[in-house]
Amino acid sequence: MNSDSPPDRLAIDPESPHFDQTVLERGIGIRFKGVERTDVEEYSMSEGWVRVALGKKVDRRGKPLTIKLSGPVEAWFLDAGKAGEGETPAD
Repeated sequence: MNSDSPPDRLAIDPESPHFDQTVLERGIGIRFKGVERTDVEEYSMSEGWVRVALGKKVDRRGKPLTIKLSGPVEAWFLDAGKAGEGETPAD
């Protein structure tokens, strides 16, 4: 995986096969249909959709109910600017 761009698909649910804790710790910015969103539960850039929580409603297991919205999705790392300011990433 290229460290300069986030994965094509990512979820914040630890039980999802698309969950990646190390990527989430870096922070991900999401732009959906030209608007930055902070309520995205899961996204797929190649398929062009985001999944967002449907208010405060939860299913019988206590997980938030979500709705899938289709449209152009952009994702970027929130810490991308920090690495370019003369700091070298630890490795």
